[in-house]
Amino acid sequence: MEATLAKEAKQNIKGGAFLIESSDAASVYTPEQQNEEQKMFQQMAREFVQKEVHPHVIRIDKGDHDLVVDLLNKAGELGILGASLPEEYGGMGVNFNTDSYLSEEIGQSNSFGVAVAAHTGIGTLPILYYGTEEQKQKYLPGLATGQLKAAYCLTEPGSGSDALAAKTKATLSEDGSHYVIEGQKMWITNSGFADIFIVFAQVDGDKFTGFIVPAESENISLGAEEDKLGIKGSSTRQVFFQGVKVPAENLLGEIGKGHKIAFNVLNIGRYKLCAMVTGGSKAVTTNAIKYANEREQFKTAIANFGAIQHKLANMGIRTWISESATYRTSGLINDRIEDLKETGMSGWEAKLVAAEDYAVECAILKVLGSEVLDYCVDENVQVHGGNGFSEEYPAARAFRDARINRIFEGTNEINRLLAVGMLLRKAMKNELDLFTPAKAIQKELTSVPSFGQNGTIGFLASEMKAVETAKKAILLVAGAAAQKFMKDIDKEQEIMMFAADMLIEVFAAESGILRAQRIAADQGEEAAALYADIAKVYLNETLENVHSNGKEAVMAFAEGDEMKFMLMGLKRFTKAEPFNTVAARRRIAKKLVDNNEYCL
Repeated sequence: MEATLAKEAKQNIKGGAFLIESSDAASVYTPEQQNEEQKMFQQMAREFVQKEVHPHVIRIDKGDHDLVVDLLNKAGELGILGASLPEEYGGMGVNFNTDSYLSEEIGQSNSFGVAVAAHTGIGTLPILYYGTEEQKQKYLPGLATGQLKAAYCLTEPGSGSDALAAKTKATLSEDGSHYVIEGQKMWITNSGFADIFIVFAQVDGDKFTGFIVPAESENISLGAEEDKLGIKGSSTRQVFFQGVKVPAENLLGEIGKGHKIAFNVLNIGRYKLCAMVTGGSKAVTTNAIKYANEREQFKTAIANFGAIQHKLANMGIRTWISESATYRTSGLINDRIEDLKETGMSGWEAKLVAAEDYAVECAILKVLGSEVLDYCVDENVQVHGGNGFSEEYPAARAFRDARINRIFEGTNEINRLLAVGMLLRKAMKNELDLFTPAKAIQKELTSVPSFGQNGTIGFLASEMKAVETAKKAILLVAGAAAQKFMKDIDKEQEIMMFAADMLIEVFAAESGILRAQRIAADQGEEAAALYADIAKVYLNETLENVHSNGKEAVMAFAEGDEMKFMLMGLKRFTKAEPFNTVAARRRIAKKLVDNNEYCL
């Protein structure tokens, strides 16, 4: 590997193609490539969270929504709310990578981050992406500054994951001047103080359509604030539309095309959720480290105990891996946006298309990031012991707040099914050639396996080789299942979930290895040694998990000799080189403990 890497190199790999193509560390985007402008924006957001939000976190958690509104106004004045909006609509026009750093910092603001995410994401982006020019000019400047607050009304009592089953209806008046909306929405974030609602309703009974509805419209009423498990500081109410008149010009997008708005905006939402929870994981890991250094038992800090070090190391490892996968995808989307802009496409339109192109990665990240945070908050409580169960310490709040992320932006079960389902659809449409390599793998298994380390010279080269081999395990299982069930594969949800877990693990492990390789090339192998430890420990777990999930899947649809044949293949494709993970975790924990914070 060269001593330095060209920072202008682009990642040209297509969405989902990581499964069948090799990625190059020279082109992968990592946080180490952050430029000065991005550092400035990130520091600005960090100071806002630390100085304006953290001192009031208890007031926010007790439901002081007036304070939340004041903080949203301050965030708007700083440019945080409109950072990614085009300058012509009052935004700052930062690129996708810069916006990722902002999201990471806002993700460390507990319930307040939920209000920001709902406003800037699902509340604002539908207008940016699907609104008319008049709608954009009317609403986006106010949304950018915080003068207007937005909420997104999709979920209903009878339609959660099945959003298109919504029963809220919109009826066009006889003179065509307005629509009358009747229905009920629930779990609506920011509803208690929103100025506009993005509402989805059925036109003519079966045409799922979006509308921009001013909150001041007559016949809108709100339910009481929900008494939630976590994110108690966010306003969450039911919204009732009882004959609400909405001007016809407030139709959002095309009649019957509301699903495009809902689903495409969620691609960005899933990505940004991962960026935010990665920030949350860093904050929680720091909290655990500080407590472990302060808390003494048996006349020594508990940070000196191997069992605690194991936990701290794992929190750090998973957070760093999640961050690596997040910014790898950020770079992919950012590069795609720039390529599309060169063809004459507007920046906001390019962002929408790019996010759709990498919808598989966005679904993967949503699951990965939310489950890493869940792991970290759980271990944080455990490190705190009995104090972790007390509301006097922040561990309990973090534990409660984190749980919603596995439900937000589509449940993790839905996103697992989406990740595999979208890959298979790309294959069936010949957008990705998954079946040719899957067939080649079956042929490979009938040949005599080769041993040795040919082609594995270089920093983490053998680990990258192991990842490439693990991809064969995914193709083996997914290819055989798709061949067996054909169009009915989506009904075999358990098998698809096993395949999704294999996919997520491999993407995450590869992202960590690529980042460590890039650090080694730019800063030297000595500087990358600890990151190599992280990548190796995670890879070791990945290979075990890929084998376990693959075995479960195979035994669900194969029998006899076919099952034995595939299980043999899984074993061959998931072999791990011997590695002392205990020693590696101790080295990682020492770095964290010595620095008294997440510092990877």
